[in-house]
Amino acid sequence: MAKEFDILVAGGGIAGLTAGLTAARLGRSVQVLTGDVLGGNLLSIEKIEGFPGFADGVAGYELCPITQGQAAEAGAGFAMTEVIELQADGARWNVTDPVETYSAGAVIIATGASIKELGVPGEEALRGHGVSHCASCDAPLLKDKVVAVVGGGDSAAQEALTLAGAASSVTIYCREDALIAKAVYQARIEAHAGIDVRYGTTIDKILGDDVVTGISAGGADMECDGVFIYIGLAPNTGFLNGLLDLGADGRVPVDEDLRSQVPGLFAAGCVRTGSAGQAASSAGDGAAAAIAADAYLEGGTWR
Repeated sequence: MAKEFDILVAGGGIAGLTAGLTAARLGRSVQVLTGDVLGGNLLSIEKIEGFPGFADGVAGYELCPITQGQAAEAGAGFAMTEVIELQADGARWNVTDPVETYSAGAVIIATGASIKELGVPGEEALRGHGVSHCASCDAPLLKDKVVAVVGGGDSAAQEALTLAGAASSVTIYCREDALIAKAVYQARIEAHAGIDVRYGTTIDKILGDDVVTGISAGGADMECDGVFIYIGLAPNTGFLNGLLDLGADGRVPVDEDLRSQVPGLFAAGCVRTGSAGQAASSAGDGAAAAIAADAYLEGGTWR
């Protein structure tokens, strides 16, 4: 028999956690299905800047548990499980995980996105043996080592700066002719003697038998002891199985109230179209989606 709630939140990143917090404070029974890891991609961010209330920045692995604690205190429930199916059941929705079925009048999709892979030889075989997506986790293991970072956006820049605190040198390999990271990060990278940027460079292969020993780019081999990959995000929408018409970027289209095309379904954070992809904006999304879901359950009009 399905466990019944007013609102179900699929996803345990900052958008999902804030949605759970807001829904609970609105008096709704709410369950947050967090996936395998509470906090999502933010857990690998050593310092989130620009988040209200933290003048000096805050680590993702601190921000997310704080928000979860607030949500739990407000009455939100949590289950560390992954959504595998979402189905309409009359005016309600059934959400299924590997062992349970949950029923709710409204569902907030906040499943976030996964870090894209390069898809080159050596990447999969050496994952966890020098290939990583978490600088704050693995920087201590690379003290005085040579490190490569692949990407040109905010995540690549932030992680390069984190790694530079431990590694002897960090080289950013950017396939574009310029970094697309925020100006503040670019300025810090330019001012850091331990960080070099190579533009117009595409990685062809990650080298090594048991551990990373280097990379191959443009026919040339470069030695390194670790490779950190941040080339973009792919939205986690596979479980929708055609339920929604997704945007060209694979994200869930929503209106200004974060309502999807299907009544009772909302989307928040970087899984939705138009997301700014920042922690602060994702938290705002979570709150807005919960308010909209509450209004929907009160009998508000759809469209």
